Amino acid sequence: QAELGVNEHHQNEVVSYMRFARFKRGMCLKTVDSCFQDLKDSRLVEETFTVDEVIDMLDGLQSVVRSEVESELINTTYTNVLLLRQLFSQAEKWYLKLQTDVSDLENRELLDQVAEFEKSEYKSSNKKSTTDPIKPKLAPLNEGGSELLNKTVAHLQEENEKLKTRLKTIETQATAALDEKSKLEKSLRDLQMIQGDQKNNANQDITELENKVAALKSQFEKTLNDTAANQKFLEEDLVTTKHDLLKVQDQLSTAEKELEKKFQQTAAYRNMKEILTKKNEQIKDLRRRLSK
Repeated sequence: QAELGVNEHHQNEVVSYMRFARFKRGMCLKTVDSCFQDLKDSRLVEETFTVDEVIDMLDGLQSVVRSEVESELINTTYTNVLLLRQLFSQAEKWYLKLQTDVSDLENRELLDQVAEFEKSEYKSSNKKSTTDPIKPKLAPLNEGGSELLNKTVAHLQEENEKLKTRLKTIETQATAALDEKSKLEKSLRDLQMIQGDQKNNANQDITELENKVAALKSQFEKTLNDTAANQKFLEEDLVTTKHDLLKVQDQLSTAEKELEKKFQQTAAYRNMKEILTKKNEQIKDLRRRLSK
């Protein structure tokens, strides 16, 4: 038996189509034979015919046979289109794109191979059955792929469940991350508010201390300016000034302790201490100058 180069299932489909085509071909040949027989029965009733009568009969026969053959060829073309449509529709369900090579339809070697295959298949069919030919039915093309389709659907459903589980996990993680972010933002705002309050308090204390030091410096400068005009008054006022200095020093010491308590956690503490040290040095310098 000649092989067509396809698997057993497809070869059986080809055999079914060839039986259908053979049956249609036989019906066409019977129609042609009937045309000739009708001519014999209706026109060939005399023993002699003229040339014109023979030509007229042949022209009529040609017209009838031509019409029958043309009708059968058109019907065969439409039948082949329907067959291709079934195959293409089935392929499109599996997202396949089939291609045809029309040049192979005139390949004599392939045509001979198909003819040999038909002969061998016809002989084999005759050995199996001697009954009259009956028009076979084409097997439905939608059969045979259900098992693969079910496996594909099951696989896709499994993948879908995995994706759903993964999505839930990601959503849970995202929700936890958002909650943590909200908590961190709230903590940051609270810390900024606390730092802002501490900074405002520290700035206020520093401003008050600077004002006191500025007032004291102004007072010392005024006293120094008045020294030349009133030395005696300056000497009498020196004791008072010393008391004021001691009081200021006590205030400075108290303020320094308070600042150390308030600003011991701030970066401004060291800067303020340096400022106080410089002011004390200025006070000592003023005292030395007053002593002179």
